[in-house]
Formats: sequence, C-alpha cells, structure tokens
Amino acid sequence: MILSDIEILKAIESKLIVVEPFRDECLGTNSYDVHLGKYLATYKNEILDARHHNEIEIFEIPDEGFVLQPNTLYLGATQEYTETHAHVPFLEGKSSVGRLGIDIHATAGKGDVGFCNHWTLEISVSHKVRIYTGMPIGQLIFFKVEGQILNYYNKKNNAKYIERSDKPVESMMWRNKF
Repeated sequence: MILSDIEILKAIESKLIVVEPFRDECLGTNSYDVHLGKYLATYKNEILDARHHNEIEIFEIPDEGFVLQPNTLYLGATQEYTETHAHVPFLEGKSSVGRLGIDIHATAGKGDVGFCNHWTLEISVSHKVRIYTGMPIGQLIFFKVEGQILNYYNKKNNAKYIERSDKPVESMMWRNKF
C-alpha cells in the first residue's frame, strides 16, 4: 500500500518518516518531491573494479548550472535528508526530469526501513542537458510494511551507507565478500 499525502503527514508528525527540510509545497497526492543537492561526483578511473574501492571526485554545481554529458555516470545527492522507520521508501524520477533524458538511478530506487541519509543519485543522460542545484529531481513514495522488522538498515553491522553526508557516496561494493 502506497501512503497518501495525509498518511505521509501523519507519519512525519509521529517521526516514522523524517524529511529535512520539509516543505508543504513538495507534498504530492502520494509522494514527496526531492531536489538536487549542490554536489556532483564522477569516478576518477575509467575502469571500475567491483572488488576495489573506486574513488570519486566531488565538485559543486556552479550557479550557471552544469552540463551533463552522455556516457558518463554522475553521482549526485538530494538536498533532503530522510529517515524511514516503518515504511519502505522508493525514489523515482519526476516525469519532467525523464522528459529531459535524465535518469536518476540505475538500480537503487528502493530504500530500506531504517535508511537515514541523503539519497545518492546515479545520474545518466541520453544527451547533453544543463542541470541546477535545487531543481526538482525525484519523488519519494512510501510503502507500508506488513509485519515486524528484524533488521533495520541503520542498525545492521554491515550497513555501508549510514554515515550522514550531503555529498554523493561512491559504491561500497568492495566491502562485500565475494
């Protein structure tokens, strides 16, 4: 079940969902709009290795915007910090963003109950497009969870993305054992 705007507000009032900063005008019928933060990152190496730490270069989006290039993966972050303690958050691109040829995530659209952070975006484009800090970039929808939860993300020993950061975070695949 997807939460309606009224149910999202109730969950925020009871601290089951946290959105900082929260703005009334970002609340949709059954979603909450999130915005592009001021930082982007690209990987330093042309070839990424899943077994090794792939370092990124972080830079600020200038006031005049930044032109994204095709065939480049950019990591971005939402301006909003979020927490979910009883719901599964899903991040989806806004249709206006998709119509500009921007994808905001490759595979990581679902969060876990207990995720408490800014969202790292996996941005790619089909053609050159200029983007700006603060532009609407996506929307969060929240699903109700049935049953009790054994492993909240923020309490797992092996959780890789729990350090609070408003900057994009690179892949931590290398921390897995394989």
